[in-house]
Amino acid sequence: MSLLSSPSRESADPPKGEAAAAGQPALTVVPARHPWRWVATAAAAVLAAQFIHGLATNPGWDWPTFAGYFFEKSVMEALLVTLQLTFAGAALGFLGGIVLAAMRLSKSPVLQAFSWTFVWVFRSVPLIVQLLFWANLGYLYQTLQFGIPFGPGFAQVETVHLISSLGAALLGLALHEAAYAAEIVRSGIISVDQGQLEAAAALGIPRGRQFRRILLPQAMRAILPSAANELINLLKSTSVVYVLAIGELFYQVQVVYGRNGRVVALLMVATVWYVILTALLSVLQFYVERHFARGALRTLPPTPLQRLRAAVSGGVRLDSGASR
Repeated sequence: MSLLSSPSRESADPPKGEAAAAGQPALTVVPARHPWRWVATAAAAVLAAQFIHGLATNPGWDWPTFAGYFFEKSVMEALLVTLQLTFAGAALGFLGGIVLAAMRLSKSPVLQAFSWTFVWVFRSVPLIVQLLFWANLGYLYQTLQFGIPFGPGFAQVETVHLISSLGAALLGLALHEAAYAAEIVRSGIISVDQGQLEAAAALGIPRGRQFRRILLPQAMRAILPSAANELINLLKSTSVVYVLAIGELFYQVQVVYGRNGRVVALLMVATVWYVILTALLSVLQFYVERHFARGALRTLPPTPLQRLRAAVSGGVRLDSGASR
């Protein structure tokens, strides 16, 4: 048995020049080919080109009518109502979701059962049914009484004057959103390793600081993607409140094309506005997620502006300023 070590791979494979000098054939490097990738790319490009060509040449899209109504006053007012319903519903919904998540994580079986039942009911009933129920609440309860439970009342108000159509829409959206937000917040909280909170308690860190400095930053990384997705879904769900005859975006375009018969053009007005608002919310989601990613990633993902600067400067490393 020889005691000499076996030659390394580098020494076994002589360089190309040395192999040619020794009369050995040189190794040819053949790049990997992906013909089906090129076929799929060409097919996708052809389909995209056909779709764009159809948008530009098909008169059925009625782009002059689209341009005429895109910034029309009634459409802009309806867009403002849509934004108000979205952000008010999201604020109230996530506020209620935080409370429900805390109840679900508490040690009280009564609070756990209440939270679980609320989430189960409001996730089971379709949103349109909830909106119609709240709009017709006065049929079940003509008055609301304030006083001692199961005892005498001190004041009462008629339900028909208390909940308007807009109030019923906001109430339905907020309660529907709270059921989903509760599970989103709860999933983010339980995703944090409980050992960190135990270590913080052992060091004598107050519970409020534990929540703000340890639990919340880590839970937000799990909460944000689902919360942003739910916010975008809420934006589109505001179109359901047309059943209450509220002048939001979808209802307003229905009113307009009911008068002039330009259905496709007006539907495209609503569609493009929904796409623009969704894009803006996605950009906001990117920057908020990037903010909470500090401390979890060594290098933060580059922003679109940083990518543009890198492309203009000729291929500068994208991660050179990503952590700023």
